[in-house]
Amino acid sequence: MSSFDALLGGFSTALQPTTLMWGFVGCFVGTLVGVLPGLGPALTIALLLPLTYHVPATSMFVMFAGIYYGAAYGGSTTSILLNTPGETSSVVTALEGNKMARRGRAGQALATAAIGSFVAGTIGTLALTFFAPLIVEMALKFGPAEYFSLMVLSLVAVSAVLGNSLLRGLVALALGLFLGMVGIDLQTGQMRFTFGQAQLLDGIEITVAAVGLFAVGEALYLSWQGRSSKTSELMKMTGSLWMSAQDWARSWKAWIRGALLGFPIGAMPAGGAELPTLLSYYTEKKLSKHPEEFGHGAIEGVAGPEAANNASAAGVLMPLLTLGIPTSATAAVILSAFEGYGIQTGPQLFSSNGSLVWTLIASLYIGNVILLVLNLPLVSLWVKLLKIPPPWLYAGIIVVSVIGVYGAGNSVFNVGLLFVFGLLGYLMRRFDFPAAPVLVGLILAPMAEQSLRQALIISQGEWSAFVTRPISASLLFIAVLLLVSKPLYKRIKALV
Repeated sequence: MSSFDALLGGFSTALQPTTLMWGFVGCFVGTLVGVLPGLGPALTIALLLPLTYHVPATSMFVMFAGIYYGAAYGGSTTSILLNTPGETSSVVTALEGNKMARRGRAGQALATAAIGSFVAGTIGTLALTFFAPLIVEMALKFGPAEYFSLMVLSLVAVSAVLGNSLLRGLVALALGLFLGMVGIDLQTGQMRFTFGQAQLLDGIEITVAAVGLFAVGEALYLSWQGRSSKTSELMKMTGSLWMSAQDWARSWKAWIRGALLGFPIGAMPAGGAELPTLLSYYTEKKLSKHPEEFGHGAIEGVAGPEAANNASAAGVLMPLLTLGIPTSATAAVILSAFEGYGIQTGPQLFSSNGSLVWTLIASLYIGNVILLVLNLPLVSLWVKLLKIPPPWLYAGIIVVSVIGVYGAGNSVFNVGLLFVFGLLGYLMRRFDFPAAPVLVGLILAPMAEQSLRQALIISQGEWSAFVTRPISASLLFIAVLLLVSKPLYKRIKALV
């Protein structure tokens, strides 16, 4: 079956009323989360993970995709009107967007951000549609040695990319790998690291860990941070949402360039959204016929970075779906959702759960249209949401987390574990340790261990098998390159 035929099958499922409803809910909730400062898609998806026990996988992942795309859309509203980016990927949008708002052009800034997000999101989804099967075809040649090297690359990538310190990322990863060893050894049947607790024989619940680290931990950190934070000035929604002919002329090329930068960089193991948004901003500044406007509200400085941000969101899904490599905190939480359904991401995903994958991809096209319809007419509603007292939000997050975890398994032990991970998440945020490597280590440790043992059995104990096989050696080389590149990049940046 060709990619086009598979995509048509995905659309037939995605356009069913129930699936469409979940997609709409995801887009609405994602936009709402993107608008509220301090919250993000990782926290929201983590908060909804207990639903995986009750909602079919297809509906759930369609909603998660809507939340992910919607948060990328909604972040521009906070950046433009409040000058408070909800995520690091929206920082660049605030540079010019808030200046436009102060000049009475908030409407045009929001319009170019929304339309640019739609254009770039569609381009990114098209690229995902046609390039993902090619990567899967190559990856299907993997054996146990290649799978182990791929997981090493995944673990290194998420540790090196997320967080400001490579050392802190590796410490968080080591903790995650240790937690992944808790339970029964699949080879020998021996218990390990259970400390006499029968509830830990099957290992630590991924859902409990994800909700604790990202939802409870984030709520505790934001409430602590809010005691000393200053409230930014909320700009009024001024200016028409209709863009002039000059605005269109200055924006459309920036949208295309931003999309072409965002998707490939987002798809890289060390990609993410921060780098393409910065590159897009400096590219537009270099190519603009009005460079004097940059720093004072240049529309290209909003159009390009917002397009890059949303295209990179599609790019991040590429390594997650095809190779099982999460390159962002949100991707790490989505990976835990796959694990919750017993679905293993990677090259086999397209063959074992092809209907789910293509429905998810089809829903991204539909979600882009829904988000364009939602964002522009409902701007006044999103602005009102910014007036919700933060303590209400943080208390609500913790209450919903407890109800969700307890309702999923009726286990008081899991609720206690939830607060242990919540406290851990708070301390990690407080001392600048990334939480995503803990979750990724917890998920991938058992699979990496199995692949390592299988590869050594096949090679009769020869460790050289990991470097003599070309694909395995290449993956390990990229992992080493990532470890070396981050400190080197920081030194070069310091010199510049």
